[in-house]
Amino acid sequence: MVRREKSNYIIRSVSHALDVIEQFYGDADELGVTDLSKRLKLHKNNIFRLLATLESRGYIEQNKATENYRLGVRSLQLGQAYIGRMGLLRQARPIMEALVKQCRESAYVAVARRGGMVPLDSVDADQPIRLVSQIGETLPLHCTASGKVQLAFESEEEQKARLPDSLKKYTSSTITERQALVQQLRAVSEKGYAVDAGEYVEDVRSVAVPIKDYTGRVVGTLAVSGPSYRLANERIQKELAPLILKAGGELSSRLGGGN
Repeated sequence: MVRREKSNYIIRSVSHALDVIEQFYGDADELGVTDLSKRLKLHKNNIFRLLATLESRGYIEQNKATENYRLGVRSLQLGQAYIGRMGLLRQARPIMEALVKQCRESAYVAVARRGGMVPLDSVDADQPIRLVSQIGETLPLHCTASGKVQLAFESEEEQKARLPDSLKKYTSSTITERQALVQQLRAVSEKGYAVDAGEYVEDVRSVAVPIKDYTGRVVGTLAVSGPSYRLANERIQKELAPLILKAGGELSSRLGGGN
């Protein structure tokens, strides 16, 4: 019996459907039928049918306002299942719960996706006024604590590849000068944690540390966030930074990354 190569069993339509999904892995949050047709060199009718199929299963959804398409919640759920099986979220949950109990501020775990950081799981504080993480939302890299931590532990080449040509200004505190950001990232790599001082959302602060696996690679970030009036610089330095550094080290250790 002649053994056939696995490539001989590939179903073209399934391959095209996966090609459509993979177009959203980069910086493009939304794409239209024409955009996808040009990218994949497929007829618009084929693209429309593929999108309709993926939309019916929840992997793609249409923005009714723009009529463009974006990843659906099913894609996030599939990603969560994968990461959960790898152990990140399963190991992170009890550590986040303990961290929130200690500092009484909200905590979340995020990973680098779609040109930014995407929170995958969170634990909310028991405060009357607290920050609630938007699971699945893409956070910018240059002005969030999680994003800066991710960048700080990457090579210069990786930083250049991840960062857009121009850094968008979200608040009056947002760093938009690339050299100033690079200098801050050097300090982050030395201290082991990053701070967002109202740079993405006014009056909101966050502190984040890297999560490393057994290879020493950063596989995600652990962050604590809250209103600025509770996260003053002195509290961050004396209380929150030591707590989250310890929690991040413990989580990395559980993934084989060491402290």
